[in-house]
Amino acid sequence: QVHLVESGGGLVQAGGSLRLSCAASGRTFSRNAMGWFRQAPGKERESVAAIGWSGSRDLYYADDVKGRFTISRDYAKDTVYLQMNSLKPEDTAVYYCAADSIRSAEAMGVIGGADYWGQGTQVTVSS
Repeated sequence: QVHLVESGGGLVQAGGSLRLSCAASGRTFSRNAMGWFRQAPGKERESVAAIGWSGSRDLYYADDVKGRFTISRDYAKDTVYLQMNSLKPEDTAVYYCAADSIRSAEAMGVIGGADYWGQGTQVTVSS
């Protein structure tokens, strides 16, 4: 059974940083895209960032996180990370890790779908 387990969420003041991690188990995603999505209360889920199997050659960032968030992955650990800097109150949401069997990172980000999802981790940014 496939599991994506997120960690690293929490409460931080505006301007602060957090690093989210997502570890996969049950199968390897080293040849697949993985990404992060978020959902704030009362809003639809939105894509945040995604990284393809080729790494830096296949990246996606939502416009409002470009320059502040960085996605990376450790192939040996089958883990994807999201480094979030200069956090804003509007970044407050539940952040979900996702992985897809076919889509590229760009497709995950633009279309917003994925085959596998984590349970989510809460990120709260206070003003």
